[in-house]
Amino acid sequence: MDTGKRTKAKLISFKYLVYDFVKVTAAIPGLIVMRPKWYYENSEAKKRIRGGAVVISNHYGFFDPMYLMCAIWYRRHHFVCGKEFFESRARWWFKSFLCIPVDRENFSMSSLRAISDELKQGSLVSLFPEGHINGRDDNVGSFKSGMVLMALQGKAPIVPVYVQPKKHFYSRSRFVIGEAIDILKICGPRPTFTQIGEVAELLKNKEENLRNILEKDLGGIS
Repeated sequence: MDTGKRTKAKLISFKYLVYDFVKVTAAIPGLIVMRPKWYYENSEAKKRIRGGAVVISNHYGFFDPMYLMCAIWYRRHHFVCGKEFFESRARWWFKSFLCIPVDRENFSMSSLRAISDELKQGSLVSLFPEGHINGRDDNVGSFKSGMVLMALQGKAPIVPVYVQPKKHFYSRSRFVIGEAIDILKICGPRPTFTQIGEVAELLKNKEENLRNILEKDLGGIS
């Protein structure tokens, strides 16, 4: 079965029906509560994401996946999450929302292949490279380098997104979308471990820059 047929088959699968049903039914109440506002790094960042891409974001709370889905609302997100969630009673929920389980302490080649397959089929793979919830801290923590390997293996760009931490659930949601970054152009198809680390640091700095765009517009994040 070729990639096109695999993609077509997935579009009519039950797991996509559950995802789309929840997303559509939650759209109106979600918009009312979150009152989202989008900011963009530049004109290129305003273009819709086409094909496979790795979406990264800061991680300050448990509801970040929901906010990231709102930030890039027109695509389905395949979230990378810890395998322990699939070992809980809520595993059906995580499967229904297209999550990809990984061992965060011992990232395996099988996990990398699963993620790269999704990217090659044109899916959006979303993750939080800080690797853990950063609490109420507005600052962005250090990034793990796994996202770089995923993008290289899947031959996909990385799209950085900054989600403003909310003081209250009823506070307005604000997102800053960055321009897609072609990792292959930066470090080539066979980068060294040093290059991979440097790209991870570059992406972390990019996330900070997106935060600064929001801070400048608001005159200080509140």
